[in-house]
Amino acid sequence: MTNEQWNNLIDIINGNVPATPPVGFIIDSPWLPNWADISIMDYFTDGRLWFMANLKAVEQFRDIMFMPGFWPEFGMCTEPSAFGCKCIFPENKFPTPAKLITDVSRFDSIKKPNPRTDGFCPFVIKRLKQFQGQIEAKGHAIKFAVSRGPLNLASFLIGTTEFLTACKTETHKAHKLLNTITDFIVDWIQTQAEAFSSIDGIFILDDIVGFLGEEDFKEFAMGYLKRIFDAADVTVKFFHNDAEGLVCTPFLPQIGVNLFNFSFKHSISELKKLSGNKVTLMGNIPPRDVLANGTVDDVRKSVTDVIDSLEDKSKILFSCGGGMPPGVPTENIEAFYSAVKGKV
Repeated sequence: MTNEQWNNLIDIINGNVPATPPVGFIIDSPWLPNWADISIMDYFTDGRLWFMANLKAVEQFRDIMFMPGFWPEFGMCTEPSAFGCKCIFPENKFPTPAKLITDVSRFDSIKKPNPRTDGFCPFVIKRLKQFQGQIEAKGHAIKFAVSRGPLNLASFLIGTTEFLTACKTETHKAHKLLNTITDFIVDWIQTQAEAFSSIDGIFILDDIVGFLGEEDFKEFAMGYLKRIFDAADVTVKFFHNDAEGLVCTPFLPQIGVNLFNFSFKHSISELKKLSGNKVTLMGNIPPRDVLANGTVDDVRKSVTDVIDSLEDKSKILFSCGGGMPPGVPTENIEAFYSAVKGKV
């Protein structure tokens, strides 16, 4: 992100309403490589192609905030790889980590990794270091420390069903696992913040949070997320959960979150009420069915419907309800921005 975009984002979080409604998207490997006409494998393995793909996006859509900005991720594999998960990388499909263990009795075998040396974590730091000068020369800065969240990581390490079952049947072991994972994420966030003095934001992605009821959220997610968002003294605390978002929204201010990307199935007005209008909301048209698979007219209508439904346009960053999905064409992104701008 440019410094101007960063300052605009902070203004929006502080409740100021800009003259032109802001637009932003989370972009990463499900969308960016193929949009830039390269394979997903080349995007991960060739730093030059990774940089050029990100640069193409930020220069083609100069008025749109792309977050976290020049993200050197390895799909869902970055953090699980540090724990020792086998990672599967097809040539042009999204990579996946394999389960580390399948038996609850082996929870104790999972130890906290060192993000400075383990898995793909040091590769993330190294790629940003290698391209930091070029990123800054183009007017952008490294602003976010990024990680998958604790429940998300637990589901990769032992399986979603196995983890959620353990929360009810092996509560002590589930908490021990979450403590280990959270300690790692805190260390990982701090490692990134120490490596790049320009970092002023934390970005955590955890859809498994949306699988919990309220009491389970308070027991198995809330405290761990707060520890993570307290890991560094930063201005922007950004949380992504595009599964069920209603359960966590009332507690986001207490956790420290001030920017939330959520499912298109929830209305912005509904989440404004649940959050007490204390959190900036990033959304909210359907990412796959409209932004990726819809026509230009579909995109414009969906954007217009969202904006027309709002009485209060403060603390909103217009986007899709989730990250940018695969296959979104250039013309649909342009239609999204022009529809938002046309509502001024």
